Amino acid sequence: MKLTIRRGTLREPGPDLARLPVAPDLTGINIAEGLRAAVAFASIVLLDLWLHWPPLLIMALAANLTCFCDIGGPIRPRLRALLAFAGLGGLFWGAFGVMEGHGPALVLPVALVVIFGCTFARVWGVPAQTVGNVLVVVLCLALDRALSVEQALVVTGMFWAGGLWAAFLTLVVWRLHPYRPAHAAIGGVWRGLSRLARDLRRLSTDPDSASLHDTGLAVWEAHARGHRRAVRDAIEAARTLVLDLARSRARLSERNARALIRLEAAEQLFGVMIALSDYLERATPAQRAEAARLLRLLPPMLKILSRAIRRDRPVDLRRIERALARAKPAPDADPAFRRMAGRILDRVRIGAKLSGPEDLAGSGGLAGAPAPPWRETVLQPLRANLTWSSANLRHAVRATVVAVPALAVTFWWPGPFTHWLTITVVLTMQPFYAATWQRALERIGGTVLGGVIGAVLAFYATSPVILALMMVPLSVIGFAARGVSYGTFIACLTPLIVVLVELVEPGHSSWEIVGMRALFTVLGGVVAVLAGLLLWPLWEPGRVRDALRTALQTHARYAEAVVAERLGEGPVAAAETAARAAGLASNNLEAALSRALQEPRRRGHSRIEAAMVADATLRRMAGRLAILRHEPEPAETEAVTWRAWREWLAGALAATASGDRLPPKPEGAESAAFGRIAAQVELLAATLKRAGIGGREAA
Repeated sequence: MKLTIRRGTLREPGPDLARLPVAPDLTGINIAEGLRAAVAFASIVLLDLWLHWPPLLIMALAANLTCFCDIGGPIRPRLRALLAFAGLGGLFWGAFGVMEGHGPALVLPVALVVIFGCTFARVWGVPAQTVGNVLVVVLCLALDRALSVEQALVVTGMFWAGGLWAAFLTLVVWRLHPYRPAHAAIGGVWRGLSRLARDLRRLSTDPDSASLHDTGLAVWEAHARGHRRAVRDAIEAARTLVLDLARSRARLSERNARALIRLEAAEQLFGVMIALSDYLERATPAQRAEAARLLRLLPPMLKILSRAIRRDRPVDLRRIERALARAKPAPDADPAFRRMAGRILDRVRIGAKLSGPEDLAGSGGLAGAPAPPWRETVLQPLRANLTWSSANLRHAVRATVVAVPALAVTFWWPGPFTHWLTITVVLTMQPFYAATWQRALERIGGTVLGGVIGAVLAFYATSPVILALMMVPLSVIGFAARGVSYGTFIACLTPLIVVLVELVEPGHSSWEIVGMRALFTVLGGVVAVLAGLLLWPLWEPGRVRDALRTALQTHARYAEAVVAERLGEGPVAAAETAARAAGLASNNLEAALSRALQEPRRRGHSRIEAAMVADATLRRMAGRLAILRHEPEPAETEAVTWRAWREWLAGALAATASGDRLPPKPEGAESAAFGRIAAQVELLAATLKRAGIGGREAA
């Protein structure tokens, strides 16, 4: 069987770590965001067409840029980000407009300090990163023409007005659908579980997947790497949204409580499905046949739940109950499968009925978590990144240094298009080379495609009225595609920019605008890639070793927590937390591996291959540990054996991380379940030792 792997998306990177996840994700289309942007931006453009007052265009542009800063989520952090951008953006435009008349000797030092601060703001999270990026755009636009103090005051006031207008619309839209982001995120988790179940069904009926040779192992490794990574990322994204939503309200509302229950049920279902995948990989044909009915009915049930959660609509409980009854395994089925199937069906029922164990919503630590103090939120990331080993600090310094020649071009070659060079250079550069390379490809490709479309549209627009009217559908399309992929977003946004420039700079043809934008985008992309390659890069092999060591440590803690849970010596919540930490560590390892595979030098190629083997082995180990969680509690006579294996696993994984010799296995403690995990640990240790990973080099 030939293993075919499709290209991944940003939400679902896929199993092939060497392929860039640039495929469009159509589930990211957001018509509401597009309509909001159209009202915020195009309405003011149309008003300017009627009143013919140029400052209105500044207000329209400010509203447009403010929409860029809105990444969704609970309303309070969203409004903080939007108001911060509106306030700083107005000040930047007015101040740099006045300074521009005094020449580069004054402007350049101040601009470089601002660019450093804006690019370093990513240490405080995605909202701060987004605001910082768009503030760089404001700075570059402000340097297009000098302003008097009176003009600067007008520009600042109109910018504030545009930002407040966009923030007001955000508040209005949020009031209409305050829980939509959380519902969409949790629905995405259940949709990911549906895809995981559908792929399990495919593998369970594929004869090649039953092979214990390379082909069979490869398909199961691809399944684990592709689906577990995507579902875990979706769970963490939904967790962040739900926690932020809970913290933004004085009390836990009924709808927020339902969101917590559904998310916790989904995470527990995810753990059981990991165990089921490990079971099916080694199942006999008869055991796979027993699971066929469950695997046939489970994906559509999960898809129905996903759709109902996303749309905030009730579930047809009778339909779900009929499907659950049909999916129940036969009484004479394998006991291990019956236990897993029962837990799967229980979690699906909880997700549908929103009822279950009283501690379900709180067992994962989701409910009632207090917000961290603001000093910790602000100062801790700052302290952690004020070191040269920080990728974020190097990125900010790199962006600042490369911005010097780009800004110099703006001064020496003034015009309405040169700011695109600095904007492209700064926004294309990312902390890691692989991310910069991907961003450059998507930005250049999207700009060329969107520019051609925009030029054709502007060519057939015979009057400013038609150009202004085009802003409405182009704004809707551009912002609605924001979540599809970065390349698609740029391709849909560029026609709006071309038409806007054609409207405000009527002396230039649409093809000239497209040509200049393409020129500066390609040039800026090349400069960004070269800067990431040459200026203080942090190559991934070293970071892969760190991520691998963390993954080994978290899996050791997971093994200890599972054994403690089964022996009654530890709470269920501890095992859930350890499972989550192990999954996140594997995701971080795979992200580092993916970046390493995109690097041109491919340093330490053999070690990267060994780390990929280790990643697959850790995924298998997590599957075996998940199965242990659903085994019957060990008898008193077996407890000593379990404790011995717990000590051995902790010591063996610690020795593997440090490159030391594995401790001897427990004598007289034979166990089929632990013997399989021990074989995986031995394979892991041998692979890493051959590649020279561990010990001092891994430290």
